[in-house]
Amino acid sequence: MNVVNVDVNADISTDISTDAVCTLHGTDGSVVRIALHGAHVLSWIPAGASEHLFLSTRSIHAPGVAIRGGIPVIFPQFAALGTLPKHGFARTAMWQQVTPSPVSGVALAQDVALFEMRSTAATLALWPHAFLAQLRVILSAKTLELELTIHNTDDKPFLFTAALHTYLRVSQIADVGVQGLRGVYYRDSVTATSGCLEVADVLRIKGEVDRIYQQAPALLEVDDTTRRIRIEHQGFVDAVVWNPGEEGGAKMADMEECGYAHMLCVEGGVIVDPIWLQPGAQWRGSQRLTALTDHAS
Repeated sequence: MNVVNVDVNADISTDISTDAVCTLHGTDGSVVRIALHGAHVLSWIPAGASEHLFLSTRSIHAPGVAIRGGIPVIFPQFAALGTLPKHGFARTAMWQQVTPSPVSGVALAQDVALFEMRSTAATLALWPHAFLAQLRVILSAKTLELELTIHNTDDKPFLFTAALHTYLRVSQIADVGVQGLRGVYYRDSVTATSGCLEVADVLRIKGEVDRIYQQAPALLEVDDTTRRIRIEHQGFVDAVVWNPGEEGGAKMADMEECGYAHMLCVEGGVIVDPIWLQPGAQWRGSQRLTALTDHAS
């Protein structure tokens, strides 16, 4: 296994000099960078390929502020579906990097990093539950796997929702198709309409799209003119597809000009039916991204 380097001034597409960054380098040329701020994946470059994640050049890197792009960790609340700040507090908190323990089925040649966040006085003031959250990042030549584990360290049960809010980099949003959602019911958050049925074999993104697909397939694919990416979920039973559209993107101060046209969020989540976690119990959800083709350089 390669050495994990913590680089406070990592060379990525936007200034993150205030964030400590863990960088995993595969011997095959693959790279992933994770900020301790939010345990936030900032960049993923598969072996022999180009950048696969979108990170806005206008993203604000400051304490308590969410980073626009990459893969934010959403916990313990998705979006504004509750009383907490939007998407909860995990994405704006500082996490710690810890030494990972061996994982069954993970080859020694793969690169692994583990991050932890525990409840604090600040989180308890917002959400009165003791917990331990862990994010394991596993890098190999063409895949990036994220495993989120939530431990209930309290003496009472709690409810939560979670997601891995993945911003995929695409060539042009008009050329993108998402496969695998036909026949799945979803909530359209743009129109606040539930019970919608996906009828398209290939979902095309036209204007603002914000959908929560309930009981989604465990395997989806995103295809555009430059690349194809497979997204596999375990534990995350729902799927989200989001793009703010031109008008919505223009209203976001931390979204670069025309950034909406080069990103699409497709992610696993557990949203519609929150997890009820008993004291001493744990829940785990994972998402694996696989770069199937990449014609860009």
